[in-house]
Amino acid sequence: MPDGLDRLWTPHRLTYISGPDRPGEGHEKPAGCPFCLAPEREGEENLVVHRGERVFVVLNLYPYNPGHLLVCPYRHLADYTELDTEETAELADCTQTAMRVVRRVSNAHGFNIGMNQGGVAGAGIAAHLHQHVVPRWGGDANFMPVIGRTKVLPQLLADTRTLLAQAWPVPA
Repeated sequence: MPDGLDRLWTPHRLTYISGPDRPGEGHEKPAGCPFCLAPEREGEENLVVHRGERVFVVLNLYPYNPGHLLVCPYRHLADYTELDTEETAELADCTQTAMRVVRRVSNAHGFNIGMNQGGVAGAGIAAHLHQHVVPRWGGDANFMPVIGRTKVLPQLLADTRTLLAQAWPVPA
């Protein structure tokens, strides 16, 4: 191979980049925003792990690691400062619960928690605020991504969703 890279074919990502599900106006409007549409999806397309009053928790369709969750407000807003007090509190609570659930289900050793605010800061969908909860394990950045430039995800998203949704605590 001229560039020395192995290829891991992921044609499903083309839909994310330019396919028919990508709205012409981008994700600026709720009608085309995957985070506005996610809570409405049913069946196998449903990657939602938890539905709260003001926010929901969904698996990242293109995860960095197994169990990579996104905590999203239902309201279509871009900036953290636009959240009201109740949304802010529920987002924080769901982030803590997500960490507890992922630890219980998969024994994560640590987490990366964060938001990319704006496209220039790395937000893939900047128009709808979302917080990443990325589980980490010792050795998860092993030779595969570093040398092999390949990320190995040992579990299907549907299986991960089932495990996390079943482990999510039911409100009292």
